[in-house]
Parts: sequence; C-alpha cells; structure tokens
Amino acid sequence: MGKHFQIQNEFRTISESVQDFILNFNSEGKTIYKGSRNQLKSKFVGECHVNIKRFNTPNLINRLVYRRFRKSKAERSFLHAKFLLECGVGTPKPIAFQENYSILGIKESFYVSIHEDYDFTFRDLIINPKIQDREQVLEAFTSFTFKMHENHILFLDHSPGNTLIKRKPNGGYAFYLVDLNRMQFKKLSFVERVKNFERLSLDPDIVKIMGSAYAKLTQRSKSEVIPLMQDFAVAYSAKFARKKNLKNKMKFWKN
Repeated sequence: MGKHFQIQNEFRTISESVQDFILNFNSEGKTIYKGSRNQLKSKFVGECHVNIKRFNTPNLINRLVYRRFRKSKAERSFLHAKFLLECGVGTPKPIAFQENYSILGIKESFYVSIHEDYDFTFRDLIINPKIQDREQVLEAFTSFTFKMHENHILFLDHSPGNTLIKRKPNGGYAFYLVDLNRMQFKKLSFVERVKNFERLSLDPDIVKIMGSAYAKLTQRSKSEVIPLMQDFAVAYSAKFARKKNLKNKMKFWKN
C-alpha cells in the first residue's frame, strides 16, 4: 500500500486537514453526488469550503495503466483545472489530489477543489424554458465555449450537468466547468468545434440560439452552423440511445 499526495502551495496550511478528510471520506462530509464510478462530498476545512471527488477503483487493466503509463483521473482533473484557469476559462479552483495504491496498482484517487456556489446548470436551461434571461445565458455560454476552443481546449464531457452557471452581481454570467478528467489540447477544426456542442441539447430553439451565436463568433453563416450543430446533436442522441438499449439487453440476459 502507498499513496501520492500533491497540494497547491497556497493551500499548504490546510494540507493535513485535507488529507484527514480524504482518509475519513466514507464517514465525513456531505454527499453531493454518488454514482457507480465516483462520489462527490463537500465539507468546510478551516475557512475553506472544499469538494472532494473520489474516483472508485478502476478495472484491473486500468489499475496498472494508471500506475505506470497514464495519469490518474484525479491528477488529470487537477492539472486540467490549473490550465483552464491559466487560460481564463472558469472552473472551481483546484486544491490537491491524492492517489492510493495497492500491489495491483492504483486503488482509488481523489480530486480536491474549492466548492463553488452557483445558481443553475446548463441542464436547467433545458428543463425550464422560462428561466430568466435564458437566451442571454445561452449566448454567453456559447461565447464561453468559443473562448475555450480558441485556447485549443476540447472538453470531451461538454454535457448539460458539467457547467455550473452563476449570475454576477453587476450583470453577466460566470461559467465553471466540472468533471475535467477527459480533455484534449490541440488546434481545433471548425467541424470539431461545432461537434463539441453535440451532447448539450436536441432542443431546436437552444441549438438555434447557440448556432447563431457561434456563427457570429466564428464569422460563419447561420445556415452553415445551425444545421451542422443540429445534425451532430441528433447523431449523438441516436448513438446514446443505441448504447443504452444494448446495456439494457445485456442486463436482461445477465438476470
């Protein structure tokens, strides 16, 4: 057994408390989310309100891969967050990460960040079409995504639950990306840029607003961007439905 812990210098004073929270993760903190692959908890550590995301034990092959050949999900989240902030792209401030090992490789990993209060997520824009300033929020979100693309960032999990949105006191909106472990950093083609919206929504009105805004930002015509964005969204939705159907069939046969 062993571990690797790394913390940003500005948070050295709470290093021991953060590690204690990780050690007692099962019994401490408030659960924000719990799934089959990860769990998110929140707690005040001194004066800092922190979130800790625990990535559960990967399969045997990945345990060895993460130990020897590839950075863990926690380390990638930590490094990606630092890079996003350097580029002026919003995300909760990273504090630390920790990896726990067994003889078989990585056992579990933890990503620690500042807890960020927010007003709603992108998903709320889909669920509630009457949300205040919905069109303006969508246009601002599209500008946020454009800035990310201009910085050669491809967020592979650009989906409805992974952007937190906060209204600024003096007007405008702040956006914070979460679930950061899957990203690519490269110069993006126009098609790759538009395709990056595919997971967000099938709603024609939302696609029209985002497509129009992105067309203006990229100096393309609306007639080029909106149909392409819609086609990518439809194709992704169909692919997702097929995968879900296949999983349900596999579960049926297992039972």
